[in-house]
Amino acid sequence: MAQHFDRLDDVWPAGLGRRLGAMLYDGLLVLAIWIALAAGHVLVSRLLLDLPAAHLGAGVAQVASLRALLLFGAYVFFAFFWMRGGMTLGMQAWRLRVQTTDGRAINLRQSLVRYLVGALSWAAFGLGHLWVLFDAERRSWADIVSGTQVVVVPKAAT
Repeated sequence: MAQHFDRLDDVWPAGLGRRLGAMLYDGLLVLAIWIALAAGHVLVSRLLLDLPAAHLGAGVAQVASLRALLLFGAYVFFAFFWMRGGMTLGMQAWRLRVQTTDGRAINLRQSLVRYLVGALSWAAFGLGHLWVLFDAERRSWADIVSGTQVVVVPKAAT
């Protein structure tokens, strides 16, 4: 059963500025993950597959396997945090949470849809993310298609 978040009356839809801030933070984390995955890819290619250094990154198999690994690594990062508590590390810094419209943690299918539509949104020159400015409920394309929402959570009581 999916985690049900509390204090749903205290949250409000996230605007574009906070979303972009969280994306910047998460982008730096994904970059670090990609560096580690690329290093691992090189190690496997050189040590296990005995590929000469001159052939690294050459050929369809090398390029396709690295790209697939990087895309999968980024998806695992986002899906893990989104399904676990609704917040990536960047989202925690900006007090954002992704959730279903009834206030639950999203599932694997929703996380995959969010990831794919989010990438498509960037491929469309960011229009899918800018959609937040035009939607009455401040939803991006990824929110609309996956049936989720990104909300701002209140500051913790001190």
